[in-house]
Amino acid sequence: MTLGWNRKRPAPRPAQSRGRRAGWTGLLMTLPAVAFLGLFFFYPVFEILLRSFTEPRVGFGNYSNFLGNEIYRTVLRRTVTVSAIVTLLVLTMGYPYAYLAIVASPGWRLTLLIIVTLPLWISLLVRNYAWLVLLQDGGVVTNALTAVGLGHVQLIGSNVGVAIGMTQVMLPFAVLPLFSSMLRIDRKLLLAAASLGATPRVAFARVYLPLTIPGVVAASTLVFVLCLGFYITPAMLGSPQNSFLSQLVFLQVSQLLNWGIGGAMAGVLVCVAAVILGSCTWVLKRSRMEKV
Repeated sequence: MTLGWNRKRPAPRPAQSRGRRAGWTGLLMTLPAVAFLGLFFFYPVFEILLRSFTEPRVGFGNYSNFLGNEIYRTVLRRTVTVSAIVTLLVLTMGYPYAYLAIVASPGWRLTLLIIVTLPLWISLLVRNYAWLVLLQDGGVVTNALTAVGLGHVQLIGSNVGVAIGMTQVMLPFAVLPLFSSMLRIDRKLLLAAASLGATPRVAFARVYLPLTIPGVVAASTLVFVLCLGFYITPAMLGSPQNSFLSQLVFLQVSQLLNWGIGGAMAGVLVCVAAVILGSCTWVLKRSRMEKV
């Protein structure tokens, strides 16, 4: 008779062992990045959000003050509205640009990608100073608008000037996800649609465009969330009357030392970004389920 605890356990399968080893290796490789983000991103965010509930008194007083203040609500609406307009402008220009890069020859494709990423090699501060020169009264853009009969248009110190500068800054962040999404689409599907009698416009609208929805959602989410936290461009091209919420956070924290209300403003921005990310994730899941 043989007791159960004397029996030899079966040796683990080699494939399972390799899988576990690869999993542990991958986990160890991500530890430096996770530790860096935890120390320099998540902990500061947690600290400022904690202060929004504890300074000067424990509770939701800072959030009620923020939501009950008409000026703060106006700044929040302006931040969300300009961010949405910039996202729409960037997608309107970025989608055809990415499609042009897809259908172009390899040489032209590389040229187009270099052109769109070239501004990323230049400091954001320098680019904003360049827009400051172009958009100011007597600059190239205002003179061109006057020459075509639009009269004097005030761009510096207005939301229009801020939106122009932000659109230029955000364009690469829309083109690259769109290009990556389009690159995975088999263009032979358009030929198949054409063989079934679809015109090029119908084939693009009913075959190609739906397949690019995940890229459009990813690009719009990335651009919109980044626009919510813009600081330099509104500070340089805008005015105190056109402030963004990030400028108010900076003012409250660095100059007024009011960490509580500053943290509440940051918390509202985080909530808006979380809602946008959740909505886009839901849209992507729905899109994948419809494909299945």
